[in-house]
Amino acid sequence: MEKETPWILFLAYVLLLLFLDFFVLHKKGEQPTIKRAIFETIFFVNNALLFSFFIYWVYDAAIIDNINNLKPGDAVVKYLTGYFIELSLSVDNLFVIAIIFTSFKIPTRYQHKLLFLGILGAIVFRAILITVGLVLIKKVHGMNIIFGLFLLYTAFKMLKKEAEHEAVSEPKSIMKLFRISNTFDRGRFITVINGKWVFTGLFGALLAIEFTDLLFALDSIPAIFAITTDPFLVYSSNIFAILGLRSLYFFLSNMLEKFKYLKYSVFAILVFVSIKLMSANFVKIPEWFSLLFIGLSLIIGIYVSVINIKKTN
Repeated sequence: MEKETPWILFLAYVLLLLFLDFFVLHKKGEQPTIKRAIFETIFFVNNALLFSFFIYWVYDAAIIDNINNLKPGDAVVKYLTGYFIELSLSVDNLFVIAIIFTSFKIPTRYQHKLLFLGILGAIVFRAILITVGLVLIKKVHGMNIIFGLFLLYTAFKMLKKEAEHEAVSEPKSIMKLFRISNTFDRGRFITVINGKWVFTGLFGALLAIEFTDLLFALDSIPAIFAITTDPFLVYSSNIFAILGLRSLYFFLSNMLEKFKYLKYSVFAILVFVSIKLMSANFVKIPEWFSLLFIGLSLIIGIYVSVINIKKTN
């Protein structure tokens, strides 16, 4: 039972953060202001960083199933690296969410509700995908090379301008299986029109968000496998990165198109982790270098975008 304690504490803490987010920070369903979005982004990022102390403690006290015999400091570095990889790869996810909301014409007052429910779905689906991925890596010889090649393919595909629109068109084709109305009926997911039960546009948008999250998870989860195959580190870094996406979305929603050079930062990170994943059996790339590369890639992308914004204004 002792080995399960960190998992129980982690999940309980995540549920507490979700409770605070939905029932305290957004209990009135108000449209988030830029100031509030910045505050909430800092809040969730700080929680993710503070969790690294918990990581150190459980690995130092040996109260978790340490399958890779990691030292506490190494576990912290791997967790932080995985967190920043997931956070950086989620930038593309933000662009797609913006397209989904625009496509379904979702009013701003309902957007946080949809993103919140999307997180609940991601907690379950990512646990399943991570479990399947870890089994494949352990049971199938050369699976890390297959994952690496898939990431490399994804990196070059994402440079195409239509990539985001393709990510939305796929779930939209699935929408044809459902009877979906353009109405929102005061924030409901199901309503009655002409005596028939139909799904509202909110349900359609939620389905699209969940589907695209699964697509992006197919990229981000193999990327973290390049850093570690420890289930606790992979899952916790994934979930903490996802938790901050909602507030980050509202912070960047009006600036996403202006930060277009972040795409190249994400491209560089994907290429790097794909090479690291494929060469894992031959070359050992230090975790500090991975963390440094990811950090510099994001900083350069943000800096160039900011310079471009100033030139256009």
